[in-house]
Amino acid sequence: MATHARDKGFPDMQSRNKVFDDLSQLMTNAMGVAQGARAEAETAVKGMMDRWLADRDLVTRDEFDAVRAMAQKAREENEALKARIDALEQGRG
Repeated sequence: MATHARDKGFPDMQSRNKVFDDLSQLMTNAMGVAQGARAEAETAVKGMMDRWLADRDLVTRDEFDAVRAMAQKAREENEALKARIDALEQGRG
């Protein structure tokens, strides 16, 4: 006489698959929620950091790079003018 798993108090194969499917769906949904929460947290932290930096009146990277390029150009012009003055003074002397 054959005994079935459900006769021994075990769920049949279909209900076990349903439980695994439900568990898999739950885990998938939880991962989606976690990823959404992570993205939201990153956005919130970035906003807080941007406000904090703005309150400190710090320059942006673009502003820093622009001023650095201007300083480099001014330095090169000064060196060229110095060389020209030196040449003029030597011609006079």
